[in-house]
Amino acid sequence: MPKRRVHEIAKQQGVSSKELLAALEAAGIEAKVAASSVEEEEALKALAEAGRGDGAEAASGPAPAGDQRQPETSKGSDGNPAANKQSSGPRPVRREGEASPAGARSAGRKRRRVVIDSQASRREHMPQAPPPRPPRRRGGRRRRPVLEEPQEKAPVVEREPEATKVPAGATVREVAETLGLGSAEVIKKLMELGEMATLTQTLSDDSIQALAEALGQKVEIVSAADVDVTEPAFEDSDDELVERPPVVTIMGHVDHGKTSLLDAIRETEVVAGEAGGITQHIGAYQVHQDGNRITFLDTPGHEAFTAMRARGAKVTDLAVIVVAADDGVMPQTVEAIDHARAAGVPILVAVNKIDKENAQPDRVRNELASQGLTPEEWGGDTIFCDVSAKTRQGLDNLLEMIVLAAELEELKANPNASASGIVIESHLDAGRGPVATALVQRGTLRVGDALVAGATWGKVRAMLDFTGARVNEAQPGDPVEVLGLDDVCEAGERFEAVENDRRARQLAQERGQRLKAESLARQQARKISLEEVFTKAIAEEENQLNIVLKADVSGSLEALQDEIAKLPQERIVANVIHAAAGGITESDVMLAAASDAIIIGFNVRPLADARRAAEREGVQIRTYSVIYKVTEDIRAALEGMLEPEEVEETIGQAEVKELFRASRVGTIAGCLVTDGKITRTARVRLVREGTVVWTGRVGSLRRFKDNVHEVEEGLECGVVLEGYQDVKVGDVLELFETKQVEQTLE
Repeated sequence: MPKRRVHEIAKQQGVSSKELLAALEAAGIEAKVAASSVEEEEALKALAEAGRGDGAEAASGPAPAGDQRQPETSKGSDGNPAANKQSSGPRPVRREGEASPAGARSAGRKRRRVVIDSQASRREHMPQAPPPRPPRRRGGRRRRPVLEEPQEKAPVVEREPEATKVPAGATVREVAETLGLGSAEVIKKLMELGEMATLTQTLSDDSIQALAEALGQKVEIVSAADVDVTEPAFEDSDDELVERPPVVTIMGHVDHGKTSLLDAIRETEVVAGEAGGITQHIGAYQVHQDGNRITFLDTPGHEAFTAMRARGAKVTDLAVIVVAADDGVMPQTVEAIDHARAAGVPILVAVNKIDKENAQPDRVRNELASQGLTPEEWGGDTIFCDVSAKTRQGLDNLLEMIVLAAELEELKANPNASASGIVIESHLDAGRGPVATALVQRGTLRVGDALVAGATWGKVRAMLDFTGARVNEAQPGDPVEVLGLDDVCEAGERFEAVENDRRARQLAQERGQRLKAESLARQQARKISLEEVFTKAIAEEENQLNIVLKADVSGSLEALQDEIAKLPQERIVANVIHAAAGGITESDVMLAAASDAIIIGFNVRPLADARRAAEREGVQIRTYSVIYKVTEDIRAALEGMLEPEEVEETIGQAEVKELFRASRVGTIAGCLVTDGKITRTARVRLVREGTVVWTGRVGSLRRFKDNVHEVEEGLECGVVLEGYQDVKVGDVLELFETKQVEQTLE
């Protein structure tokens, strides 16, 4: 019989692909994934054997209670069970304090005398006398004790004390309470370390570490992000769990066709709305395939969006790595594979652009095999699908493989619990306010629920699906836009629905206080000493470029801050004094005017009053739609703020051969140009026996009787130095010019 795929045989027989794979593995037939091809006859035989095995196990189950018999009593040698019982029975044991059978008759005639010692309890606490020494033997020789080798004791492994967890940005009082010490002792130790701190002053992470080392304790600094990053573990029974749609992340290198592929799948135009053809933030969409829903996340491919790509991999169930058949494996492709492996999710490879003439799908397979992704047709366990987003070739096969891979993962969730999930992206809309794109992972999110996400909270006023239609509830695995939060929350935050608004506000305020304490601690750590102030004042204070940064979504804002931080800042600092998601407002302009800053907007525009305020205050506003244009202009601005560097360029050299004196002119040096040339406007340095004697300018330059502008090498001339007469034969004149050259950041 011809070979067929595992999932086709399973669908025909009415069983799941996972059950058929288990039956094939038990029969010794190699099949790693549901897309593997096997002999249909062998698969049916393995499935039948697995069915018979289950029936045999059911038949050989425990016998009913009515058929259980008592075990027969083992007979003795004469076949008499009573004799055997008598011989093998337990012997009577006399308990302590019981009279023996022989003296039982006299027990009634004798009386027992009981003596009560009233000093017994006191004597127990008194020091006992040492035990009496044994009597010394007389006569004979004293025996010497046998010398035994001392036994080596096993080394005692001392366990390191566990580190005490201290929250970042803790005050002196909180650190003292956490370490179990008095506040006065902690303040005294800080004074010994050279830091004056009050009881309510926040300490930086470095100060807490130094304090713990001085006190001989081990601490671990825990930030607010570390506290909330751990996902809660839910215990739901199997009856409460239902199947949910898989969350699939499209990852890969820039311009390899990720958005075009997703656009072809959901049959909408997305690329036309992207600036420069680069996806700037994560989009979440849903498609249907044979009655199954699939949730897709489209992550950016530009190198600046590493954090967003990692965030997309963390919330996903299946990663699809898109590789262009005409380009091969690129740096962001390897990075996407690393993110998917770190998240521990299955990987499926889509080889795109196979419709091109120079497409080489086998080359892509070879390059990915070197990365550890061996194709299934080569004996590996990675599914490869050849697709074309332009001609829509192979899209059905790709969706079918995604559904099969999700079926093997057995993705389930409890829809009746309180809603919780991940905020994929958030931004500030001019008409709707803060908008968060949320992915529900557990429970059902409904309109009117009280929601808390990090330091933000709110009540769900409305929800929109990926098409923009209003919905009243969102099931597990559904991406929705949520309106009603009080502020723009951080992308990647966990959200959860709580019982009421009061509880949501309380949780958000607690998280906000922790973040504020950490911010204060960071500012405390950035303070400089008075000596550093004097040093900077002497060496001219370093320049810095203040920036007010605004972006459309928080994910792009995070990527921009990372790119600015990567710029070389040894000689000049790019200081982001304010960064927020949303449009450019008048308050941003006033902040920039007070701080001598420029305003950079990414995918946002200034409002009318902000534009008028910028013209009035003289604040520069620059808007961009592609991220690398931002970094290029910031680099150019930083280089423009650098002071030009003075570079000395040697023009020529002349040797004094003879001296002439004139009453009105003074000493005239008769020179021979030995190198380069001498010009009238150049600066000159007089060198005598290797030592610089004088530096100045040329007062007069003549050749014979004529004033000349320059004298070339090998010619003689007369030189009069401006303001210097002590010239001697054998001196060397070095002529040079100084130029100002613009510096670069590198």
